[in-house]
Amino acid sequence: MKTTFSWQSIQLDNFTSRDKLIEFLNLDDEKKQRILKTPDFKLNLPYRLAEKIKKNSLEDPIFKQFVPIDEENIVDATFSKDPVQDKDFQKEKRLLHKYKNRALLLTTSFCTMHCRFCFRKFFPYEKAYKPFEEELQYIQNHKELDEIILSGGDPLSLADPLLEKLLYNLDRIEHIKRIRFHTRFPIGIPERITEEFLTILENLSAQVYFTLHANHPNELDQDIFKALKKIHKTGAVLLSQTVLTKDINDDLNTLKTLFTLLSDNGILPYYLHQLDPVQGAKHFFVEEEKGKTLLQDLRKELSGYSLPNYVKEIPHEKNKTLI
Repeated sequence: MKTTFSWQSIQLDNFTSRDKLIEFLNLDDEKKQRILKTPDFKLNLPYRLAEKIKKNSLEDPIFKQFVPIDEENIVDATFSKDPVQDKDFQKEKRLLHKYKNRALLLTTSFCTMHCRFCFRKFFPYEKAYKPFEEELQYIQNHKELDEIILSGGDPLSLADPLLEKLLYNLDRIEHIKRIRFHTRFPIGIPERITEEFLTILENLSAQVYFTLHANHPNELDQDIFKALKKIHKTGAVLLSQTVLTKDINDDLNTLKTLFTLLSDNGILPYYLHQLDPVQGAKHFFVEEEKGKTLLQDLRKELSGYSLPNYVKEIPHEKNKTLI
């Protein structure tokens, strides 16, 4: 029915087959024709997320985020394969240095799920794991860096022993004061938050920021919050980031519910991102004026700590740009 990956001691039950997912979702003949057979970015959807999708529907907000449909073939000259121009900031094969005091490590090419609007879906990742020797040396040599962001792919795709070694090596660099995770993993596999991982976090002297990518309240459940509360107990700061996406979360009620649910579970909404214009994601685009109106309306409904900054990435700017 589904493809199973072995990862550490955890079984990742993911749909990677179009036909098996179509069968699981009970899509009728008309709807199944909308599903791409050979998308540029392959299907990869955790079983526990697929279970949350409404049967025989193309309108479900989880379906829209993760299942490749024919609208991905829409061509727009303003959308590209490298919308944030990552290559211009690639100082080592797995390190991006865009902003003065912080750098980003591309820890792995693997994610436990493939968002259809992922801005790095065309990035030429290193496929085989190698020690981060050159990247760590760059960080050591650049004293202006005080924060490292672990991204990818998804940093929690690394097995605990590999992650522990990387974090230990970062933690021993004197000028690194903060380590930030950017992850989707707990949304698909909350069991990834193992006791071993929690112990690793507890032993770090740098302050940990743990940023969860969540776009719709239907993605979230108590198993996820239980896992994240364990991370919070290690002393980590819990944040969230969300991508504003058409017909998924571009309405007041959905965003209000999402940000309230996160805040009520100790996760502070950090960023609401304007969609990065990556090839194949035109159908997710929301006009900035609508986004600004949504933020103005949310400001009337939410406490300040539940309201994220609405931002976009403009290549070669020195920071995220507030909208």
